[in-house]
Amino acid sequence: MKSYHDILQDLKKSTFRSKFKLKEKDFDYIKQKGLDTIKSHAYDFIKKRLAPEKILNDGKQTPMKGHPVFIAQHATATCCRGCLEKWHHIPQNKKLNENEINFIVELIITWIEEQIKYIK
Repeated sequence: MKSYHDILQDLKKSTFRSKFKLKEKDFDYIKQKGLDTIKSHAYDFIKKRLAPEKILNDGKQTPMKGHPVFIAQHATATCCRGCLEKWHHIPQNKKLNENEINFIVELIITWIEEQIKYIK
């Protein structure tokens, strides 16, 4: 199984995925809230927006801005069930299990941590 860093390297080869970067306001938000809170937000977003078996607005449920996790979801191809299937081989039309949810959140947090390294 590939490491999170290896997966992120593969995603960086995509012109679309590689254009997503955190902005100063995102870094400020992360600094203010802390990574533990951001991770908690990621779990909440994934459980509500991606985990259900059926998603009415799939492909449109993740905003392109407004929260660091949303940006990370697009960068990591964890923004919708179609992207999850294409990039991570997690089938659509089934409820996500805890292992899949944990994988998604850890990938998001790893991407955010890599972004933070670039500003230090």
